[in-house]
Amino acid sequence: MSESPPETGHDPNPRWCPLSAIERRVLGVLIEKAKTVPESYPMTVNGLMVGANQKSNRFPMMNIESDAVERALAHLRQLGAVAEVWGSGRVAKYRHYGGDWFGVESTEVAVLAELLLRGAQTEGELRTRASRMAPIADLGAMRSIIQTLKDKKLVLSITPEGRGHVVCHNLYEPRELEKVKREFEAVGAAALASADEADDADEPAAAVEDGGRTKPWQIEIDALKAEVAGLRDELRRLRESLGEA
Repeated sequence: MSESPPETGHDPNPRWCPLSAIERRVLGVLIEKAKTVPESYPMTVNGLMVGANQKSNRFPMMNIESDAVERALAHLRQLGAVAEVWGSGRVAKYRHYGGDWFGVESTEVAVLAELLLRGAQTEGELRTRASRMAPIADLGAMRSIIQTLKDKKLVLSITPEGRGHVVCHNLYEPRELEKVKREFEAVGAAALASADEADDADEPAAAVEDGGRTKPWQIEIDALKAEVAGLRDELRRLRESLGEA
């Protein structure tokens, strides 16, 4: 089987463009699984369907059928974001070309994948969740990555910079993006500020090994932070839904 290409991001002419919700989910899953479970990558249509519909680290929840995954893959292949590969078996598998398609580096691809999978988030939430795919030392490093992605027009601010700063990817279709902005304007950045409090201080240097690899105990802490952040999300959205009822 052909190996997945490195995420160099050196393509001088990135090809990214707005995608549908299902296309964003499928591309996000491919990037996520390539980084977190490489033994199951490249992925089959069935594997992508399961990953797209999983309950954890996804917003909104989806119930996508295999034919919808196949249509999304067909369009992503036309755009050059995804390729079909064949292994020793008879089932087609798929890999992504995220680095070149977006024109970004590996850690930036991880951040974009997290935004594709969960939508708009605070910087602190994003750092915690993306760290399971690529080490991000602290909130300052996260802000530097976000700025780079903003410069490339791939990421947008939803709320003013500062505590509780919310960002989103720029792959929404125009009507969707306006809806996302309205939703966060209604909630207000102040209601989300607490998500960043634990990340305002720099992480201790001992959390990172020589060569920049995050130590195993820090990965476990990051995973717990991500779970807490997810519960905070669910609680906030539940309060919103009750308020709208």
